[in-house]
Amino acid sequence: MTGHHTLQETEQAIQERLGDVPLRHDAMMAVSNIYRAAAAIRQHFESSVLRGADVTWTAFVVLWVVWIWGEMETRHVAEEAGISKGTLTGVAKTLEGRGLIERGSHATDGRLVLLRLTDKGQELMRGLFPAFNAEEAFVVERLDEDDNRRLARTLRSIIEHLEEQGDGRRAALRAESPPPPRRSGRRSRS
Repeated sequence: MTGHHTLQETEQAIQERLGDVPLRHDAMMAVSNIYRAAAAIRQHFESSVLRGADVTWTAFVVLWVVWIWGEMETRHVAEEAGISKGTLTGVAKTLEGRGLIERGSHATDGRLVLLRLTDKGQELMRGLFPAFNAEEAFVVERLDEDDNRRLARTLRSIIEHLEEQGDGRRAALRAESPPPPRRSGRRSRS
């Protein structure tokens, strides 16, 4: 359970609150369940296999990206990990302090920073990932192999749709409404 209420209680409350509102309830439930599943999975991993390694979910994802792709520019690591560059800065400092990641300079552009795993980081990922994968198997234990493949294809389809159409959709929605005021209180320059 990821919150105070069970999934069934939440779905029932939504139906009671919004039952007569003309909405795509199927879409709402699908996206809501994707979010709740992701949150439950993250919480499970951070409380189990990642806890033993003293690594947060975000730190693991950064380690994973650099482990799989090798040395990368920080902006690409952040993009692949789905986090902001500011978040990456803090995570990378922590991982660097633990001796798992090191920073390097770009060969031709000194402004760019590269991240790579240290030997200790490589060793951690080689040891941690089999345990991580065992928890992946636990998470989907109620599904058979065909169910897992169908689920992976379905989620991949959602991701590909957003990759192909998301930028245009977001731009269109932004064009329909003015940006909110800046948090600093200063007005943006025209």
